[in-house]
Amino acid sequence: MQIKTLIDKKYTEAEIHVCKDILDDEVRYVMGELHNIFDESLTGTDEKGNKCMIRPVDIVSFYAEGQKVFAIDNKRKYSISHKLYEIEKKLGNSGFIRISKSEIVNFRKIKSMDMSLTGTIKVIMKSGYETYTSRRNVAKIKEMLIKNRGNHEGIF
Repeated sequence: MQIKTLIDKKYTEAEIHVCKDILDDEVRYVMGELHNIFDESLTGTDEKGNKCMIRPVDIVSFYAEGQKVFAIDNKRKYSISHKLYEIEKKLGNSGFIRISKSEIVNFRKIKSMDMSLTGTIKVIMKSGYETYTSRRNVAKIKEMLIKNRGNHEGIF
């Protein structure tokens, strides 16, 4: 992969171009990373009632509880005004994966998975947050592991 920087007065704002002969996993990965960095933030409300701008790249998990959707980063929990399916659609292929009907996690923040429990798998995030997924989601998670080979060695 080549990275070039071009400084010219004709550019009044930064432009990023990803060029390749085919749309492959490398291009998808780079585009996902760029979207993580530059896409619009979500708005949420923290536990004190303050409105906050939340960058998806900082989020560990989005989950639904009751009729509300929450986001967790390494430090805080936020209430989000979007439905879980809306967040999933907005995030697209940006490193988030649905692990259950009520939760989407940031794949890059998974530390390990404990498969010793019967019927369920414990997902342990780098922040220490723990959640669960069923065995029927393992194929989807493994597929994401294969696409991001090298980033998550030793999870299974």
